[in-house]
Amino acid sequence: MSTLHGVNLSPFVRKVRMALAEKGIAYDNEQVVPFGQTAEFKKLSPLGKIPVWQDGNLVLPDSSVIIDYLERIEPSPPLYPSDPAQRGRALWYEEYGDTAVTSTLTTVFFQRFVRKNIFQQEADEEIVKNSLDNQVPPVFDYLEGEIGDNEYLVGGRFSVGDIGVTTSVVNFRLAGESIDADRWPKLAAYVERVFSRPAIKGVVEGDLS
Repeated sequence: MSTLHGVNLSPFVRKVRMALAEKGIAYDNEQVVPFGQTAEFKKLSPLGKIPVWQDGNLVLPDSSVIIDYLERIEPSPPLYPSDPAQRGRALWYEEYGDTAVTSTLTTVFFQRFVRKNIFQQEADEEIVKNSLDNQVPPVFDYLEGEIGDNEYLVGGRFSVGDIGVTTSVVNFRLAGESIDADRWPKLAAYVERVFSRPAIKGVVEGDLS
């Protein structure tokens, strides 16, 4: 059976787990943290990052590469739109999720969750406040406008873009924060819609527990 290497609380590992859940692909999960990896693991992941997908002799680092591969071996249900323009937009939202959303929300998660539970340190609440006041709002403002009255981000159908944008929200919740539904009602409703999907629900609830 194929193996996914990477700790479940990584938003990038969760990206792949969401895709696997949607496609109903069985796999083993080897928990590997994103720091202090062994020399053996770095042979699998030259950049020292998680996740890594291992299927026999095939080794694929990087969440986006892995999901693209999964789409090729199990095309149903599709996570990439067939229309070229819509596919391009889905890939853009995945990239925005991987960069702007994840880096912004991870600041709060690192202070509130990682420092406390991994390093046994107190959170720097000044860093948290600055992130919540100045870094998070522009990201949420953008997503609020992009979602509008649509069910999903691209073409009215769930895609890799929705996975990329929402995966880090789980860690935001683990840090004791949530999307303000009064300020960003469309974004809040959209995230709940994604997290309520039957395949995604188990991944999210398991990580939150």
